[in-house]
Amino acid sequence: MIRGIIFDFDGVILDTETPVFRSWQEVLERRGCKLSLAAWAKYIGRSPDSFDPCSHLEGNLSGTSECELIHQEQKQREAQLLRDQPILPSVEAYIASAVHLGLKLGIASSSPRDWVTSHLARFGLETFFDCIRCSDDVTHAKPNPELYVSALKGLGLQADEVIALEDSPNGILAAKQAKIFCVAIPNAMTQELPLDHADLILGSMADIPLEELLGKINDLPGRE
Repeated sequence: MIRGIIFDFDGVILDTETPVFRSWQEVLERRGCKLSLAAWAKYIGRSPDSFDPCSHLEGNLSGTSECELIHQEQKQREAQLLRDQPILPSVEAYIASAVHLGLKLGIASSSPRDWVTSHLARFGLETFFDCIRCSDDVTHAKPNPELYVSALKGLGLQADEVIALEDSPNGILAAKQAKIFCVAIPNAMTQELPLDHADLILGSMADIPLEELLGKINDLPGRE
């Protein structure tokens, strides 16, 4: 029986991935460097510090000060783009249904805690989660399973009592290595990436109500 849901944050609750990618793309293009989605894909779902933009510019940098300026420009543009991002479809409906059903709710995110909690607070969602685990809380972020293992401990649940909602190959791999049933919900940034290692793929949370999804999962062979 499913007793909890662990959400990824970036790309599942809020599409932060598109603004982050676009802001880096714009900043680097102004310096003559193209950043393709194919090149960016390997960083989706990982810790933000896994991407070093200065290494893409190689000899085009005049020094450390310019690298700091690049980061500053990117953060300013990222913040502008994020202001227009709404919560992704049916996230609030899933949270409300989970609360109604008495399920525990967690978050396992490779992003820093301040990033996750500030956005949750902005949308009034932070109080619904029983456990939030971020990159600050572990030694290894996704695709390592440590975030999910830590979230399970925080919720007081076993892996077979939980489902994970993920949008990226790295996130799915982390959930599966923690022995958690993983539902992939791709977004504009991840819909063309390989997600077939998930147990189930949805186009959106709006495709199926939470109660129906849980019934479908519980009816699968081996989950009696």
